Amino acid sequence: MTTGIRLHAPAAGWSIAADVVVVGSGVAGLTAALRCEAAGLRTVVVTKARLDDGSTRWAQGGIAAALGEGDTPEQHLDDTLVAGAGLCDEDAVRLLVTEGPDAVRRLIETGARFDESSEGDLELTREGGHHRRRIAHAGGDATGAEISRALVEAVRARGMRTVENALVLDLLTDAEGRTAGVTLHVMGEGRHDGVGAVHAPAVVLATGGMGQVFSATTNPSVSTGDGVALALRAGAEVSDLEFVQFHPTVLFLGPDAEGQQPLVSEAVRGEGAHLIDADGVRFMVGQHELAELAPRDIVAKGITRRMLEQDAEHMYLDARHFGAEMWEHRFPTILAACRAHGIDPVTAPIPVAPAAHYASGGVRTDSHGRTTVPGLYACGEVACTGVHGANRLASNSLLEGLVYAERIAADIAANGLRTRVPQPVPYPETPEHPLQTPQARFAIQRIMTGGAGVLRSAGSLAKAADQLQRLHTDAREALAENGRTAEAGVDTWEATNLLCVARVLVAAALLREETRGCHWREDRPERDDTAWRRHIVVTLNPDRTLAVHTTDTTDFPPTLPTQAPQEQ
Repeated sequence: MTTGIRLHAPAAGWSIAADVVVVGSGVAGLTAALRCEAAGLRTVVVTKARLDDGSTRWAQGGIAAALGEGDTPEQHLDDTLVAGAGLCDEDAVRLLVTEGPDAVRRLIETGARFDESSEGDLELTREGGHHRRRIAHAGGDATGAEISRALVEAVRARGMRTVENALVLDLLTDAEGRTAGVTLHVMGEGRHDGVGAVHAPAVVLATGGMGQVFSATTNPSVSTGDGVALALRAGAEVSDLEFVQFHPTVLFLGPDAEGQQPLVSEAVRGEGAHLIDADGVRFMVGQHELAELAPRDIVAKGITRRMLEQDAEHMYLDARHFGAEMWEHRFPTILAACRAHGIDPVTAPIPVAPAAHYASGGVRTDSHGRTTVPGLYACGEVACTGVHGANRLASNSLLEGLVYAERIAADIAANGLRTRVPQPVPYPETPEHPLQTPQARFAIQRIMTGGAGVLRSAGSLAKAADQLQRLHTDAREALAENGRTAEAGVDTWEATNLLCVARVLVAAALLREETRGCHWREDRPERDDTAWRRHIVVTLNPDRTLAVHTTDTTDFPPTLPTQAPQEQ
């Protein structure tokens, strides 16, 4: 049921009619759009930046699938379940690893060119948590850029309608509460100006992550949790948001560095680089059977522990033994990034520290990408399919976006949603969501980094919750007193979305009194399967408070009252 809450924004001045609107232009969004278009559905793609600026293009390591000799989906499943620390939905993972290899082959047929051996086979590498080489890569360390290029070219070749530089605002619904499209704001360079709407009976959220909720992240500046915030305002359930993966090896640019930081791919460790401290000691040896190639949460914790023990701001990644030729051939993007910041990994270790990287949780979906709002779908990082559990296995994210996007397109086509002409009902006059000032973005990032980062405790999380609540209360009081808050605009909408997802993340992290996967509670250092082998689900109440509950088991209940095709 919709909350009735929406962002303060001008009324829509133009509209587009479609069968499907896809929000986002990464691997998940563009794959969904291409499959919907191929099924004969009128599809519109809305993206926050340029079509080729989705988060996918920043992915370095590659895409994981059982494509190599001797590898099997079952082995891939086992590695995924171990990384997920007891919270993966095994059925969802089985879908991923079983359908994944063919989905990658279809991606290659679409035009993506992966690195090959001299014999013409896919050149596969290994990353943390994988017991086999199953990571397909392109351009050495530019896999995401190549996938993005291929999908963007395919979308443009088909003449698909796109709206670029557009921030999605809120979901439109009809009188029965079913999806009827979205409102959006085009930021000056698109084909429309100002606020408009796309009317469609199916909306696919593929908006990526929310890394900008922290001060240091590998995510681009556009990753402000817009999809999760929209879904919450629309009444959808969000789950597992406390499980934010901090990538262990991000180039350390100084203690005051903020915003997007250069990633040093896990594949560098997969090819034999070592983590060392300032004395040259390989501190991960003996902490896990895979040492530097342990799952990411274990490596991030190992680095953080060593930093605390030695009162150091960073550790080092040593790959000097690669030599110049290997660096230039296998990791040209990372080599260039390091050298741009005055570090030459050919001759010196790379200073690294963990930074926010990937949200394992998001908008709760079923195996067809359906959320708890009829007609609203989600895939990619914005979604919680149950695949990742408490910690994502390296390079499963591109595969998840690919597989579940295809499943969403098949479901939309099968359910005949195009036969339903959406009739959006007007937004109610109230309640209006109070807007945060642009400056609140930096306050939120500092609060989250200090209280809900790699290391968390009841005290740090409670403090963060209080500080976030104060920001929320101040804006709400200003709205009540003055009839308005900050000026409506991209900066204020983004800051408001960041506060929304930050409050949910902290509420879930405070409730989960254990350490599991990438959720590390200093005051609750042990994993507690008896009490906490279950999911935390959050919704937004009409009065803007959070409703938080846990599932009875590791299995999610159905997203909709029945899993039969949606009403025609």
